[in-house]
Amino acid sequence: MRILYVDIDTTRADHFGCYGYLRKTTPNLDRIAEQGVRFESCYVSDAPCLPSRASMFLGQFGIHTGIVNHGGLAADRRYIGRERQFRTGGQKPGLIECLNKAGLHCVSVSPYAERHSAWWFHAGWREFYNTGKCGNEIADDVVPIAMDWLKRNSKRDNWLLHVNVWDPHTMYRTPESFGHPFKDEPIDPWYTEEMRQAQWEGFGPGTPQEPSGAFGREFHNYPRQPNFVRSMADYKAFIDGYDTGLRYADEWLGRVFNELADQGVLDETAIIITSDHGENLGELGVIADHAVADHITSRVPMIVRWPGLPGGRADAGLYYQTDIGATLVELAGGEVPAHWDGRGFAERLKAGESGGRDHVVFGQCCWSCMRTVRWEDYMFCRTYHTGFKDYPARMLFNVADDPHETADLAEAHPAVADHGQALIEQWTADMMSRSAYAEDPLWTVMREGGPFHTRDKLEGYCKRLRETGRAHHAEFLEAHPTGLA
Repeated sequence: MRILYVDIDTTRADHFGCYGYLRKTTPNLDRIAEQGVRFESCYVSDAPCLPSRASMFLGQFGIHTGIVNHGGLAADRRYIGRERQFRTGGQKPGLIECLNKAGLHCVSVSPYAERHSAWWFHAGWREFYNTGKCGNEIADDVVPIAMDWLKRNSKRDNWLLHVNVWDPHTMYRTPESFGHPFKDEPIDPWYTEEMRQAQWEGFGPGTPQEPSGAFGREFHNYPRQPNFVRSMADYKAFIDGYDTGLRYADEWLGRVFNELADQGVLDETAIIITSDHGENLGELGVIADHAVADHITSRVPMIVRWPGLPGGRADAGLYYQTDIGATLVELAGGEVPAHWDGRGFAERLKAGESGGRDHVVFGQCCWSCMRTVRWEDYMFCRTYHTGFKDYPARMLFNVADDPHETADLAEAHPAVADHGQALIEQWTADMMSRSAYAEDPLWTVMREGGPFHTRDKLEGYCKRLRETGRAHHAEFLEAHPTGLA
C-alpha cells in the first residue's frame, strides 16, 4: 500500500476545474479526480489552519481537542491528565499514529508544526521534513524534497507521503517568471461593483479597505496582490493572484504524479487531495481571508483515488474531513479509535455507494467566533463575536441556490433558522456530554477576549475607521465590542 496525501493550504473547492470552475486552474489535480471520488460537500469541523489540521490529524473535533483558536489557551491540545502514561501513543492516537500501527511508514514534508507551534503534529511520523519558511513557502520549496524522497523510496511498500504546499495563501507570491495565466480571462460574475462599493463603505477586516485581514496595513513586496480593492480591476487582481497560486501548485504537484509514473507506481498509489480550509473572495464581506465559519471557508476539496475501488464519480453527501481520516484508517486495515469523532465509511466506498451525515456542524474562533450547521440546502450561522464585521447574531442561507451567500434568509424564514439553531444546540450538548472538560473551548476564547486575530485591536481599528471616514462604524463597535447589536 502506498498513499500520497496532497495538502494544499487555503483552497476553495469551487476553484478546482473538476468542481466546475470556469478557469483551468487544476488540470493535473483534475486528472486524478477523474479516476477517483470527488466529495462535493466535505467540511472541516474547525477553521482555519491550526484547528482544521488538528481535527483531521487527531481524529476529534475542536470541541474535544480544545484546539479552536490561533492563540491563547484554546490553541493548544488539552492534556490527558493524571492518566497520562510514560508513552501516550496508545492513549489518544491520531491519524498518523493509527496508520503507523497499521504498518505504514509515514513521511511529512510540511512547515505546519513550526508555523503554529503545533508540536503534537510530529507524533507518529517516521520522517519529517520541515521546509522552514513557516507557511511562506512556494511549491518549489516543498515539492523537490518530496520528489527526492520518492526517487529513493517510491518502490518500497507501505508508505504514506504528506506533501503540504501553500501557494494560494496570501500574500500571493507566485514568481513573476510564471507569468499571468489568467490575465485575459473573465472572472465569475457573481461579485459586482455594487457589492464592492457597499463593502467599501462598510467595516471589518477583509472588506475592500482592509483586504486579507490586514486592518489597513500595506504590503509592497507582492506585486500580484493589491493593498486595497478600490475597483473591480483590483478585485480581479485578487482573483487572478489566488488562481495563479493554485495553478502554480497544480503544476508542481503534476511533477509529483509524473515522478510516480516514472517509477512505475502511479496506478497503484492511493492519492488524497484536500485542503485545510477554503478562502472567502468577497463572500460575507471578506476578501482573501478565511475569517468565518461558512460554506466558503469551511468547505474543502476532497478527492480520494484508491486503487481497486470504484472511481470516476461524485458523492454529494455531507461529510466532515475527519470522516475521511477515519476511512483512511479503515482502508489501511487499522482500527478507528473509540474516542474519535470521525466516522469511517470504507465499506460504502468499496461498494461505490454515496452516503454522508444528515447535518454537519463547524466552527471558527480565530478571526470571529461562530458555529454553523449545514443540512439539506441550508446553512445557518450563529455568531458570538463578529471579529469587527457587520453580521447579525443569526444568518441563514440557501447555499444550493446561493452558494456565495448573498441573501440572508433568517428574518424571512425564522422557523428554518430556529431549526438550524436547534441543531447547533443539540450538537453542542452532545459533544459536551462526551467531553472530559467542563468548558466549551468557544467560551474559553470569548472569556479570553475573543478571537486571537482581533483581540486587543479594537482601539486601533476604530482609529482607522475614523481616519477613513467611517466614524459611525467606530462608534458602533465601541458600543458593541463583540460586533453584535
